[in-house]
Amino acid sequence: MSQDIDYGNLMHTAMRGLIKTVLTSVSENGLPGSHHFFITFDTRQDGVELADWLRERYPEEMTIVMQHWFENLEVSDTGFAITLNFGDAPEPLYIPYSAIKTFVDPSVEFGLRFESPEDEEEFEPVVEESIEVEEEPDQQDAEVVSLDSFRK
Repeated sequence: MSQDIDYGNLMHTAMRGLIKTVLTSVSENGLPGSHHFFITFDTRQDGVELADWLRERYPEEMTIVMQHWFENLEVSDTGFAITLNFGDAPEPLYIPYSAIKTFVDPSVEFGLRFESPEDEEEFEPVVEESIEVEEEPDQQDAEVVSLDSFRK
């Protein structure tokens, strides 16, 4: 039994679970507001299903956009199926979660990037989220101000 906790793979599993939860919600309720997704995946990964002409055009990786037109979104424990429009030709795809390299929702500046062992010597999923944090000024003793002086 290993003496170490494999935080990298635990994080990897949790982030793919987040994608599953989001896609399940979209399959049941549609995309809310201005949300839309860019999903990049490895077309060589076992379990990826796409038309031969798409595989020839994208032999290593492909990015799909889920925004205005998609149908037949079916989410499972291992991946999701979706039909997308490629030049007015609907094409069904199946993408295992393990094939996903990036998942981005630019409407809220949220993204996940999964590093593979080929990309890095040490596997480590990376969470990318754009958050602006303002530094707090040095705290000083609070001053109580009476609002009565501002009333007319």
